[in-house]
Order: sequence, then structure tokens, then C-alpha cells
Amino acid sequence: MHDFVHATVDFIKQHQEWVLPVMFLVSFGESFVGISLLFPGTTIMVLAGLLVQWPLNPHGELSIWPPMIGGILGAVSGDAISFWMGKRFGPLIEKRAFFVRRPYLLQTGYSFFDRFGVASVFVGRFFGPVRAVIPLVAGIMGMDWGPFWLANIGSALIWAPSLLLVGTAFRRLSFAMGARHEWVLLAGVGLALAFAASIWAVREFKVMDRVRGWLGSS
Repeated sequence: MHDFVHATVDFIKQHQEWVLPVMFLVSFGESFVGISLLFPGTTIMVLAGLLVQWPLNPHGELSIWPPMIGGILGAVSGDAISFWMGKRFGPLIEKRAFFVRRPYLLQTGYSFFDRFGVASVFVGRFFGPVRAVIPLVAGIMGMDWGPFWLANIGSALIWAPSLLLVGTAFRRLSFAMGARHEWVLLAGVGLALAFAASIWAVREFKVMDRVRGWLGSS
């Protein structure tokens, strides 16, 4: 996983004409149900933020627009296909092997949808452990396309820039503290990998069960 993340970041740094499609695939994989559990999209988005040019980081190597646009479009597309699958196949999805082996995913998604209703797609975007499954559940539960598109696009417009900003702010803070350029990038990689490890721990140790309990008791 570390090698994949490092290779992806190096690639977009050296081939800037590919930044938009690569970031599209990165955020799509993070948002599409079934892939997101294995895909370090959030980590790569944060690391890309170390490289972009923003007011906080005027000396960045990349223009902000390609990774931001790619990230937003990928996030919207991933959620849209998951939502369509839910509407198209409905409860039959529960019988697929992927969810039979991971019943907690849909159970948590249903609890999330019961609590937040049509706002679940918007809120779920920022709730890592269930991010990708919420649009699928929303489709299964019969949510209309209109509210879905509003929540899907609106949340993506906030989610992708926010992840980039995390990396950019970290680089700015590191330079303000007098860190050397090479150490900033190395520390950024460590920060992003630690973030990814925390997400893995949430999934691996069934924190989903606690999340479901919280949703059910609220």
C-alpha cells in the first residue's frame, strides 16, 4: 500500500498533464462501494495537497485546479454509480458475496440513513467508515434522484478541496516552523499514512458496531 501511494504521488508530480485523470480515479475509488475498503484515496488526496499552489502554499509544484476538479468529479461519479446500483438492484445486493462477508457495512448504512434521511448522502461523505456504502443504501431505500444529486455534488465540492487543504496547511505550517523541504514531504507522507492506518483500524476492529449503536441510540 505504501509503495502504491508513493508511486502515485511521484507520478502526478512528474507528469502534471495526468493529474486530473489520476485524481479522478483516486477519488472515484475512494467513493465507489466495494473498492473504497481497499483503496487509499484519502491518503493520496492529502499528499497531493502538499504539492498544490494555494495562498497557503504559493510555491507548490502543481496548479490547484486539476487535482481539485478531478477529485470532485471522481467523488460525484463514484457515489452516483453506487446510488444507481442501489436503485437498480435493491435488496438483492445484500445477497452479494461482498456484503455477505461484511454484513456490518449495510447494517451501518441503514442505521445512518434512518437517522439522517435524505441528508445521509451529504453527511456520509465525511464519515470515513461508511462513506461509500451510504449512496448505495440511499438507492436501495428509494431516495429520489433530485435530492441525491444535490447532496452528492454539494458534499463533493467541500470534501475534495478540504482534503487538499489538509496537506497544504501541513506544508505551510512545517515551513513556518523552519522545516527543510525534503523533511516536509517526508513528514507529509507519514501523516497521510498514519491517517490511512487509522481508517484501516476503524474498519478492522469493528468500530462500525459502535457507530451503529450510536446511531441507534440517538
